[in-house]
Order: sequence, then structure tokens, then C-alpha cells
Amino acid sequence: MLVAVDGSPGAKRALAYATDVADATDGAVTAVHAVDPDVYEAGGSEPISGRSDAEQRLVVRSVEDAEERGLDVLDDAARAAKERGVEITTDLLYGDPVGEITTYAEEGGFDTVVVGHRGGTARADLLLGSVAKALVERATVPITVVH
Repeated sequence: MLVAVDGSPGAKRALAYATDVADATDGAVTAVHAVDPDVYEAGGSEPISGRSDAEQRLVVRSVEDAEERGLDVLDDAARAAKERGVEITTDLLYGDPVGEITTYAEEGGFDTVVVGHRGGTARADLLLGSVAKALVERATVPITVVH
């Protein structure tokens, strides 16, 4: 199983689900995080005042910052899986998350992709898109979306 992680509560639930299934079936789990080098600072310098504000703004100072955050997310995923008794492998991807995760799943011969859904508002999905929704529409392997 391939699990897409980004540190969000939805991704943590997806990882927990994948590790439970892997434990029950003696399956293998790989966690990936995609760093999109095209993401840049947007939305101003004022502090974020709430969830709706955060959904409209994404701030990444540099690709290096995004890489460091991605590696931290993967380390956290590996630690969480180990606490659940499941060893996983991790990989940091570069590019559009939907394209990179889809390609990685296809080329890696994964049986399924598990992804969390952040449960954002319809407006936020329109503005920011939904990786889970796009994976369901684009992937050629089965996708499990964990709410």
C-alpha cells in the first residue's frame, strides 16, 4: 500500500488505517510526501487568524523549507507506524502531488493508494483543489479515501 502523507489529521488517519490493514494482512506500507517546487509564498504577511484564512493561504519560503517539512512529515509517519508495530518505507517526491503520487503508485506496482481527506469546505476545494479527489479521478490503481 502507498500512503500519501502531509502531516494533516486526515493523512494521520489514512496512515493509521493503512498500518492496521498491513498488520492484519502482512502487507507492506510505503509513505510518500510530495514537495511541489512551483508553490510560492502567497496571501500576505499578516498572521493567519483562523481555519478559513489558513485554507486560503499557503506560505512556503523556499523549496528547502518544503523539503525539510516533508522529511519531518515522513519521519513522523515512520515513527507512528513503528508505534503501531508496522515498519514502513518512506520517499520524498518532487512535483505536483497528484501527478507524482499517481506515477509513483503505477511505476511501483502498488495495489492501492490510501489518502486522507482533510474535510475542507467546498469553497476551499474550489480554490485549492483536493488531492484526494484528484487522485480518485486520475489514478489507475484503487484509491481508499479515509475521512
